[in-house]
Amino acid sequence: MTPPTRTGVLWVADWPVVAAMAVAGVDAHVPAAVLAHQGVVAASAVARSAGVRRGMRRRVAQERCPELVLLAADDARDAREFEPVAVAAETVVAGVEVARPGLLLLPADGAARYHGTEAALAQALVEAVAGAGFEPQVGVADGILAAVLAAREDAVVPPGGSRAFLAPRRAADLLHAVTDPGSLAAVRAAVDLWWRLGVRTLGDLAALPEVAVLGRFGDLGAWAQRLARGEDLRPPARRRPEEDLAVGADLDPPALRVDVAAFAARRLAEELHALLSRRGLACGRLRITARTEEAELERVWRVDDAAAGGLSAARITDRVRWQLEGWLTASALRGRRGGPGEGDAEPAPVTHLALTAEEVVPAGTHQPSLWGADAGGDTRARRALGRVQGLLGGDAVLTAALQGGRDPRDRVHLAPLGEHVPRLRDPGLPWPGSLPPPAPATLLPEPQPVRLLTGDGADVTVDARLAVAAPPATVQEPPATGTHPAAVHAVMGWAGPWPFDERWWDPAGARRRVLLQVLLDDGRGLLLASGVGSGVGSDPGWFVEAVYD
Repeated sequence: MTPPTRTGVLWVADWPVVAAMAVAGVDAHVPAAVLAHQGVVAASAVARSAGVRRGMRRRVAQERCPELVLLAADDARDAREFEPVAVAAETVVAGVEVARPGLLLLPADGAARYHGTEAALAQALVEAVAGAGFEPQVGVADGILAAVLAAREDAVVPPGGSRAFLAPRRAADLLHAVTDPGSLAAVRAAVDLWWRLGVRTLGDLAALPEVAVLGRFGDLGAWAQRLARGEDLRPPARRRPEEDLAVGADLDPPALRVDVAAFAARRLAEELHALLSRRGLACGRLRITARTEEAELERVWRVDDAAAGGLSAARITDRVRWQLEGWLTASALRGRRGGPGEGDAEPAPVTHLALTAEEVVPAGTHQPSLWGADAGGDTRARRALGRVQGLLGGDAVLTAALQGGRDPRDRVHLAPLGEHVPRLRDPGLPWPGSLPPPAPATLLPEPQPVRLLTGDGADVTVDARLAVAAPPATVQEPPATGTHPAAVHAVMGWAGPWPFDERWWDPAGARRRVLLQVLLDDGRGLLLASGVGSGVGSDPGWFVEAVYD
């Protein structure tokens, strides 16, 4: 058995507020917090000691700490200021990935062998980043979530020990592994639901059957369970890997400003996204390459967060723009251009920009729809239905599936959304005497009474030998209101009748009836039922049970 891949994580605590304080020139001893529309998203250690917590509203935070300095949230600023951290980490380990500003992922196997041990690797990373002026924490483990939580404790989890390391921790710790801010709300809602269901820890989630988790919570549940078990998000593939997809463009004239380079990046992002969509592929990593007259700069961003609902052209553009701002305006790029005395030089112009989709795999559940790329509508719909289900109860939102049976109503299997309920009857078995195809498109919630008449105006009847006394000629529907006459439609064609004599041994549940198909002059096809036990009482008249397209 192949040993699991060791993952290293470098984490800088409270990065949004660290970056904001550095740009605003706020001293480290001053309490500060980053504020967004949903409240406080990050607070410094000094502010937390005064009682400020993430998620607090502005007024509450200022009541706890009157001298609190509030700074605006800015994703581009966070990414730009994080570039020196990534550059410092690259002096120790090659191939780092930016999961999000403040969090770096790195391959630990080869680097640990070079430095002797994983603990020595962690020490080297801390020293390199500390030399750039930041205070990082490093963790190593099997799987991304275990490595992230280990970094928050400056710990190294032994090989094979990630599941035991994660088991006692709260399910809410999954939020630390989310790399896209847009998916935080969905993960937080799932964690709240699990808490109400009694799934309090990662060990509880890991112990659930995989089929049950996938059936009830979909892709997000499968993603969370893999993390809770200490597994990698990308298991070894038993197939030929797909080739990387790359797009690039020369910038003429070279771009000195971020907005000019970002405009070109937008075109490349749309081109790359169209390539992935047409081929039904998704990528795990996005490599951004910028070439200047004097250097070639590269950075890898992780984009395979299954909770995010897929990678769009807009998300690609955001990451490229953030990275360009880091290269064009941060000290990392200026430092590469020369030695002492050149710190205030203008950034080098970008002459070439390229994007590469790496770790390309079939898109699976995020495959584009038939008429163009999927805009995330299915994901939003599932989240909306899950929210309705949380408000109204588990049985309030039902999904329909096909099961075995003889009439259309029996063949509908209803189950609560996301719940795996076994079908009562196997649809693959033969069902003698069943209604012939095609099946009707619409089943009425309650059968509607009609009159089926012969040519001379008499009611159509079926005798004991299933013979129709006279062929049907018209269908008379009851009026919609008492002031309108009944609607009469000519019968253009008919088929049947088909007898149904079911549950004869159960007097209370016996069903003896006949079904008849009719085609009306307005183009509609109706499935009519008549007989005792048809679900509409003992009236031997005719009722509309279903409608054909």
